Amino acid sequence: MSQTHGAETQSPPSGPVLAADGRPLKHSLNRALRRQKMRALMLIAPLLIFILITFIAPIADMLFRSVENQIVEDTLPRTVAVLGDWDPEADDLPPPAAFAGLYRDLFIAAEEKTHTRLGSRLNYETTGISSLFRKSGRSMDDVGEEIVDTIEATDPIWEEPATWAALAESAGSALPDFSNVWADFARVVRADGDDPAEENPWEVLHVSLAEDLRAGAAAEYDGPLKAELGQLTQALAGVAPVDYVAAMEDVDEGWSDPAVWRTIRTYAPRLTSGYFLNAVDMQLTDQGVAQQPEDQRLYLMLFQRTLIMSLTITLATILLGYPVAWLLANLPMRVSNILMILVLLPFWTSLLVRTSAWKVLLQQQGVINDLLVWIGIIADDNRLVLINNATGTIIAMTHILLPFMILPLYSVMQTIPPTYLRAAKSLGANDWTAFWRVYFPQSVPGIGAGSILVFILAIGYYITPELVGGTTGVFISNRIAYHISTSLNWGLAAALGTILLALVLLLYWVYDKLVGIDNVKLG
Repeated sequence: MSQTHGAETQSPPSGPVLAADGRPLKHSLNRALRRQKMRALMLIAPLLIFILITFIAPIADMLFRSVENQIVEDTLPRTVAVLGDWDPEADDLPPPAAFAGLYRDLFIAAEEKTHTRLGSRLNYETTGISSLFRKSGRSMDDVGEEIVDTIEATDPIWEEPATWAALAESAGSALPDFSNVWADFARVVRADGDDPAEENPWEVLHVSLAEDLRAGAAAEYDGPLKAELGQLTQALAGVAPVDYVAAMEDVDEGWSDPAVWRTIRTYAPRLTSGYFLNAVDMQLTDQGVAQQPEDQRLYLMLFQRTLIMSLTITLATILLGYPVAWLLANLPMRVSNILMILVLLPFWTSLLVRTSAWKVLLQQQGVINDLLVWIGIIADDNRLVLINNATGTIIAMTHILLPFMILPLYSVMQTIPPTYLRAAKSLGANDWTAFWRVYFPQSVPGIGAGSILVFILAIGYYITPELVGGTTGVFISNRIAYHISTSLNWGLAAALGTILLALVLLLYWVYDKLVGIDNVKLG
């Protein structure tokens, strides 16, 4: 009995292990771990928010702008709705309903002053549309002039803005066209801080009301202005309905061009691949994807030039920077510090100043050509053309980006013990063998770090190529800057930037597979 009792008292407890506060130890440990993670997250939260605002958000906005195309449908909603059922191959011009919708949409857009923005957007696809929209916006007030005069002559109350506001409140579904246009009228007026009941109605409101009355809306309307609408119906019976096709062609003969309508229909969707297609010398047409005309193919050549020249600049900085970094790492500290000051000196000078200096040096009558003529290497009548071409861009950018190669190399070379070379020589290796078999492999991580840094900086440079590159030495980044600041084609600029980003990430992935990103070190 006693032995059995003793065995029972020595058996381990079968329940969970408890902490000092009586809770299960596992739960207490998990809670403590969560608290530690939360404290760590709070410490890095400011940095995460900063990265999100300054890096992630702009990239996301760029990606969205490269496919965003809301302006067409937002500006021409009625026109786009009709064009969705139009077959460009069967009919040259869309049906009259499309012209009627265009009249209403363009009138409202002209009041909002958004028609010029839409024209600029579509002008990227078909040249001349911008001027078509701009001129049409100035001529929309004459289409329904006879209808306006007839309505106001029928009863003086139609000259009062309050009458139109009262009609809008009681119209309901009896006056669909009028109610639809009134919603836009009220929105635009309120956006300007005014009251729709106090503003003179637009001409398009008169035309829309006349269309509803001709369709028999007076019989369906049961509001306070029923009698007045009946009088209007009788008065408008003697007025010819608006011929929207002829009216829009009178506004501008460009509306009789099927290419204009096909462009609107093609770019009606709210999301488009057109910007990316343009960025690779293709275009989106009503029949599908096609190549740009040969004289307009530009961007693939610029992408190719950018990659080749960036790689050339990277190779040039390696060839020039490696000996300098080796000297910095192996010379006595006093001499090394003086050389380091010379390496860092360009950072104390403005980029524009350095680029402008190269512009002076590289001219045919510049210092370099004068020196070559004086030495006798070239004849005075055969001076080298070193500016406004790819050569000038490579020379100037190699000089500007050289410190970004030297510093990572120097940082890695400082960690290589000089005793390794002495040991290799003591084992019978000559100077070249000792360098190539012992020293160089240990400096490869510095070459990798410097190459990535220089290449990424070079591929995005645009100031130096713009100043010294001329027409054959500019990069794709120059075209991106042009579309952002001059042509204002932000969608195409975003598409070009996205493709450039994708190329950099692809090359980064290839580099990681071939060399290994773990081998990249800064010392």
